Amino acid sequence: MSLDSVSLENRLLAALVPWRRAPAWRVALSGGLDSTVLLHLLVQLARREVLPPISAIHVHHGLQTVADAWPEHCQRFCDALGVPLRVERVRVDGWASLERAAREARYGAFTAILGEGECLLTGQHRDDQAETVLFRLFRGAGVRGLAGMPACRSLGSGLLLRPLLGISRDELERYARSHGLSWVEDPSNASDDFDRNYLRNQLLPFIAWRWPAAGETIVRSAGHLAEADGLLTELAQADLMAADQQAHYREMPLPSLAIGPLIALSEARQRNALRHWLAPLARLPDSAHWAGWQDLRDARADAEPVWRLADGELRRANGRLWWLANAWLAFVPQVQSWADASHALVLPGNGSLHVEGESPRGPLEVRYRQGGEVMALPGRGHRDLKRLLNEAGVPAFLRGRLPLLWRADELLGVALLPELRVEPGQSWILGWTPPTNDSGLS
Repeated sequence: MSLDSVSLENRLLAALVPWRRAPAWRVALSGGLDSTVLLHLLVQLARREVLPPISAIHVHHGLQTVADAWPEHCQRFCDALGVPLRVERVRVDGWASLERAAREARYGAFTAILGEGECLLTGQHRDDQAETVLFRLFRGAGVRGLAGMPACRSLGSGLLLRPLLGISRDELERYARSHGLSWVEDPSNASDDFDRNYLRNQLLPFIAWRWPAAGETIVRSAGHLAEADGLLTELAQADLMAADQQAHYREMPLPSLAIGPLIALSEARQRNALRHWLAPLARLPDSAHWAGWQDLRDARADAEPVWRLADGELRRANGRLWWLANAWLAFVPQVQSWADASHALVLPGNGSLHVEGESPRGPLEVRYRQGGEVMALPGRGHRDLKRLLNEAGVPAFLRGRLPLLWRADELLGVALLPELRVEPGQSWILGWTPPTNDSGLS
């Protein structure tokens, strides 16, 4: 074995040390140079090291006729190595960007396959990292984007690992040729019509001609930016804690922040905190769209401003900033009869209602606010529902969604407010299991 091969094996092993006790290592095997070398290196390492079980996954997109032969190529390679291979065929709906659609289909398949704690290993290398950083630079990315691809991130129930980010493509190709490995070439990689291909085929070689170490130094800069992003994350976490970050309101999944501590920060820290808060909830707005935050923040105290984003909207109410996902906003109220209150009533798009205790006499009906509702309360007389909701501090944007329990013309109960009882010594309360407020994002 050559010294170069030993060096590559040792560098790969060092990159994977934190995950040596994982239940399984699964290699995303495209059949190309990078993943071919990665799988071969792992098999060599497994002959002298105790490693998790190694297997491979090949995702077939069906986008090119030439690609129809790739699953068979991968199968022959895995058979020669004694590695199990799973071939997944996916459908790609390229309604916007074909590249993006293929990537989403591919990672959707990986996510579905990965078990709890399992690791998916992909073959992106140092040149890919440099290409990614430049590509994002030209698109105006911030610190997080310019930090490049992370070496590790969560993926479904497991983790995505990129253990070759410190290794150049030239090193991988030398290894492949020295071991007589064959790999497939994607014909689309030669087309400079795609921006990333143009970077890879034209721009990066030209840069390397003038600055031979450019790829390495770009990746080193990305490492510095990743460290800076980590510090910004720590700062955001501290600021969000000070802003009383909450995930629920009266057991409803409504993420919110206190506005006061947030607006006491500098503009840059406000945006930093909001970016980290919104990241798991929505696609982040571009730089120009942040004017919406300023309008929301600076609106009059008695206003009800809204900041629309791609996956939902932000509202301001009761001194807090609230996140409402599109799916949550799409609810349409429907009047429903409740024939048997001893069983839960499913509310289309709005969770479900149930009665805790002995059910009230019927016939019962579930309605939603129209305005002017009145509730008779023991010892308090007839009270406007609007005033009761004001007293309870229920945000205005939420009130039209609250299920109201009626018996003919008598308002018996209000979801979220079980303390409102219409009978002295009432033995039942109205319970509501609210809907989720999920954007469906990872």
